[in-house]
Amino acid sequence: MAKKRQEEPPKGAPAWQATFADLMNLLLCFFVLLFSMSTVDAQKFELIAASFSKTFSIFTAGSTSIGDGMMIGNGVSQLPELDDFINSVGRTAENTPEMEKLDDLQSEVQAEGLKQSEELSERIEEAVEENNLTGDIEMQVTAQYVQLTMKGSLLFNSGSAELKEESKPVLNKVGLILERYAAGTIEIEGHTDNVPMTSKRYASNNELSSARALSVFDYLIGTTNLDPARIKNSGRGEYVPIADNSTDEGRARNRRVEIRIYNEISSFE
Repeated sequence: MAKKRQEEPPKGAPAWQATFADLMNLLLCFFVLLFSMSTVDAQKFELIAASFSKTFSIFTAGSTSIGDGMMIGNGVSQLPELDDFINSVGRTAENTPEMEKLDDLQSEVQAEGLKQSEELSERIEEAVEENNLTGDIEMQVTAQYVQLTMKGSLLFNSGSAELKEESKPVLNKVGLILERYAAGTIEIEGHTDNVPMTSKRYASNNELSSARALSVFDYLIGTTNLDPARIKNSGRGEYVPIADNSTDEGRARNRRVEIRIYNEISSFE
């Protein structure tokens, strides 16, 4: 019987070695690419190191400062310097041209808002005088709004959130003024004195003040063409007094309803 001819092994490297070599080449190229992307700007690094070495001497000693705890001691002793450095960095950031431009812009906006509020207050003041409301309404002007303040005794009986009949003619005139001059947001706030509530209907002054603001809101919505979507109402209770609650006169001043007419710059949704 003839012997089988032994097959010769294939020439060259095995197929898996070629694949492995290709993989290694790809990995090498990948890490070279990463290294090239992370190259440090030597000049910038030296500038940063120099600035730290001038500020904190701990960086100048090098490895010799580790001996005998010198590095730790120097670091602790320089904590106040670190705090000063951080604060100085913050002050520097505040004094940048960008921050100065932002401050200038804010000042311009505030000045324009105050101008709008003053012009609005002049028109409203004329209307208040024409409607003989000078004794019933106090006016205040800020860069955000013109505020009309009405005494609580004019609008409500003690401990009640139901509008007096005699207050409605005043609110009718106020509603006309708001329709004519309030182009932005309107906010109604109720305030009380600090005398604890004894009413069974309202558990606290905060509830009473909220109910009073809501009563004014409901009345104005029902008697004017004002858009309810741009009128807000809230109660502040006894927490924002404008007078001393230890006297009858002071408590009477604190019981009030404020209507704020925001100018076009300061109106918010």
